[in-house]
Amino acid sequence: MQAFLQRLADPALPVHALTGMYKDWFLDYASYVVLERAIPNLADGLKPVQRRILHSMKTLEDGWYHKVANIIGHTMQYHPHGDASIGSALVQLGQKDLLIDPQGNWGNILTGDGAAAPRYIEARLTKFALDVVFDPKNTEWTKSYDGRNQEPVTLPAKFPLLLAQGATGIAVGVSTFIFPHNFNEIVEAAVAYLKGQEFSLLPDFPTGGLVDCARYADGQRGGRVKIRARIQKTDKKTLTITEIPFTKTTATLIESIRKANDEGKIRVKRVEDNTAANAEIVLHLAPDVSPDKTIDALYIFTDCEVTVSPSACVIDGEKPLFLGVSDILRASVDRTRDLLADVLRTRLKELEDTWHFASLERIFIENSIYEFIKVCKTKEAVLQTIEEHLQPFVHLLRRPLVKDDIVRLTEIKVMRFSLYDSHRADELIRKTEQEMQAVQDDLADITGYTIRHFKRLGKEYGAAFPRRTEVVNFEEILATRVVAANKKLYVDRKDGFFGTELKDAEYVGECSDIDDVLVILRSGRYMITPVAGKKFFDKDILHIGVYNRADGRTTYNVIYRDGRNSVTYVKRCAIGSLIRDREYNLTQGSPGSSILYMSVNPNGEAEVVRVSLVVPLKMKNPAFDFDFATLAIRGRAALGNILTKKPVGSVKIKERGVSTLGDRKVWIDRDVNRLNFEGRGELLGEFGQNDCVLAVYAEGTFQTLPPDPSTRFGEHPILVKKFDPGEVFTVAYYDAGQGYYYLKRCSFEAGEALRCFIAEDEGSRLECLSADAYPRLVVTFAGKHIARPPEEVDAEQFIGVKSYRAKGKRISTLTVGKLRFGEPIRPNTAAAPSDEAEQE
Repeated sequence: MQAFLQRLADPALPVHALTGMYKDWFLDYASYVVLERAIPNLADGLKPVQRRILHSMKTLEDGWYHKVANIIGHTMQYHPHGDASIGSALVQLGQKDLLIDPQGNWGNILTGDGAAAPRYIEARLTKFALDVVFDPKNTEWTKSYDGRNQEPVTLPAKFPLLLAQGATGIAVGVSTFIFPHNFNEIVEAAVAYLKGQEFSLLPDFPTGGLVDCARYADGQRGGRVKIRARIQKTDKKTLTITEIPFTKTTATLIESIRKANDEGKIRVKRVEDNTAANAEIVLHLAPDVSPDKTIDALYIFTDCEVTVSPSACVIDGEKPLFLGVSDILRASVDRTRDLLADVLRTRLKELEDTWHFASLERIFIENSIYEFIKVCKTKEAVLQTIEEHLQPFVHLLRRPLVKDDIVRLTEIKVMRFSLYDSHRADELIRKTEQEMQAVQDDLADITGYTIRHFKRLGKEYGAAFPRRTEVVNFEEILATRVVAANKKLYVDRKDGFFGTELKDAEYVGECSDIDDVLVILRSGRYMITPVAGKKFFDKDILHIGVYNRADGRTTYNVIYRDGRNSVTYVKRCAIGSLIRDREYNLTQGSPGSSILYMSVNPNGEAEVVRVSLVVPLKMKNPAFDFDFATLAIRGRAALGNILTKKPVGSVKIKERGVSTLGDRKVWIDRDVNRLNFEGRGELLGEFGQNDCVLAVYAEGTFQTLPPDPSTRFGEHPILVKKFDPGEVFTVAYYDAGQGYYYLKRCSFEAGEALRCFIAEDEGSRLECLSADAYPRLVVTFAGKHIARPPEEVDAEQFIGVKSYRAKGKRISTLTVGKLRFGEPIRPNTAAAPSDEAEQE
């Protein structure tokens, strides 16, 4: 050991030799992985293992299915990395349904299930692959890894396979992720490019779903797309996921849903996976949960929405190159045009050879040149004699006469001499000349020929490749609007603590794990901070509530005393654009400043307050009123207006205010019968300060309620709309006490209490209700009067408008079967809304 250490210490030792060797080895390895394993070639869009699989299948091709185990074994002649890598690549190719026709259990890209063992499944090349991928006459060949076989350097693919199939791969220092694109759209883009027109390509994923490509950036590095599952609302309590995002499986998707449910971000009772050939994940919702809101929450909190970034890396000229999908399409189409030109030139050479020998044969037979070789004793003499007798005719040929031509003439069977048909020979030569001219024309217009090639592919194969993924622009979903309120917020104002675990403290309201809380102290200091189990801010908390960044209507009316000069200021402000956990101040921050009065107004309300001053007893007016409506709404850092320079004793509210921000749009989510301001469901209209919502129920009752998201309707509202005290409704109902059906017209009155507008006897029921100005009631009879034709009643002429308490007028003394409102007698002339609801 001592001798070895001394040897290492020898300054003459070339210590850099080993590091240089390692450097070369690593570069060789890295280059091999990049070029020979992980990254597809721009020329044919294939990785080496894929190319070798296809070449092997073409070698085995006989129109029958082959066991995948046999294909793998045969491919090992060309691929030196074992059967596992070949089998995996073969299954992935087969699952793309473009080049390989699979038979048996090839796994499921939706569930992530693997394929059956290679000995159980079979495959063959598709008609499309045989059509566009192979051409031995125009293929560059090289020796296989062991030198025993020939394999293609690249396949002469006459279609942008890389864009149709997509590609993923990770090598040393580089990776590639090219999205698949729609077959027909690739054809259209190729034709547009060849015509010199603009084109664009957007991804199309085999799992379907929805995709937002606003930032796709032509598939280059730095771009990204958002992919969503397709979620359908089966009914009010059930959602069904029918398509999943690319890169996800139903198993990973369900796991993310269960995790979000466990965390309380969504409320799902049960998840069922019924996926087979198509995705089908059924979500059973908890009671009183909005399906629309849950759909948005699924996109926010689960893998129902994913963001994926492309990185189109390809091998071009023995080195990796990053391109956009448009560049890949152009390069592929250009290569297709060159390949088609090579095919045409090869065909033209074959036709020229056919024409040349057919002409030689005709000359040889029609001029009986074969008669002159009878006396020849040697092979050389035969060839020389034929050549001499052909010389007078060489001017009729299109290329010089060569020895191989003469040898080929000697190989003509004797029977051909006696059966030779000069007319048939002339026809063959004529057809060959026509085909040669057609090929030459195609070569002269190779771009037009390539366009026809792509159009033919689209016509023959395009029907099998409809677009699976719908391209849409996603609207931004705010997590705070859709997360389930799974926590309760409490506050200890005196000691300055707040959180969801202070069970014995003052209850503030419901919140979620991702909400922010706005905390304001009496001193004017405030901040927003995430919800926590228990958190300390400071003592003497004046206000605490859940903070909504998107809220542009909540206004804070503040009266505060400045500690620097004891002047009392008043202001109205909005609190927005805050940085989390940073302190701000509603006052000027002077020591001794404090808030004397503050109100939080969700709709910009402005109240009137009574300000009492601390003044000598002899002062005549020690108090005055102030109306906040006289102030404009400013920023949170505004100083405000001087309210008074005298000391203020107290500030109390005198009169509730009304909104100064104008009307507010209100929607109703019919699935849960809840109001909201987020645009979810049906728009009821714009509501002012004194407007309310009318709710009419199937039990024959009604009420008017404020347009507030906390408003809860009964279980069976048949009509929910903006209340108009002058609107007239027509009501048909059954009076159980009298045993007859009645009709009345009335207006409803404001009031939150439930009031009945039909007879209150047990068994009485509402039949139908209409808000049409000129309603037409259709009466169908039953019992012994069932044969009587239906009657129509002009309700406006039948009865006048009375109080909702009025009994109305009996419709008929006959046995009534059913009542319903038909088309109005004439269109409404007023702009009043019209609605209709029925109770069967």
